[in-house]
Amino acid sequence: MSVDGRHGSAQAGRRGSGHETRAALMRLLEPVVAGAGFDLEDVIVTPAGKRRQVRVIVDADGGVSLDDVADVSQEISRSLDDSDAMGSAPYVLEVTSPGVDRPLTQPRHWRRAAGRLVRATLSEGGEITGRVMSADDTAVVLDSDGRERRLGYDELTRGLVQVEFNRRGDDAAAGDED
Repeated sequence: MSVDGRHGSAQAGRRGSGHETRAALMRLLEPVVAGAGFDLEDVIVTPAGKRRQVRVIVDADGGVSLDDVADVSQEISRSLDDSDAMGSAPYVLEVTSPGVDRPLTQPRHWRRAAGRLVRATLSEGGEITGRVMSADDTAVVLDSDGRERRLGYDELTRGLVQVEFNRRGDDAAAGDED
């Protein structure tokens, strides 16, 4: 969902680097997003012609619906308009959920990937591919080739969900269409 926004500020010409802007937006928006029941995953500001695109990525256990995105977009837009975080230049606000290509780097990412096939890079080198059986605040349990393996997050650098077109157990339902 995208929303056009513009807020005037005398400090518009004194903006810091993109990293400082991102950090300020993260600080501003984290409580707004959390108050709506979501996790703020990232804020990305990119030039888009004469405007800037502000992409806010939110997530939650159980996912994020389009209605959720619409509701949290309004809250985010209000917060941006009430602050001088974006200066006086126009911007386009886009609020979205993370895509399947989002790296799994936090325990909550691994927890939300339960049941999914992932490929993970090991801290000491190499990779492991397996299905996420469970995840908690300290480790993830992967079923790799029929063997469960518990890996602490310190043993992993990141994981990526693998796209499965014909997941095991889904064959019967696919052939029952009339």
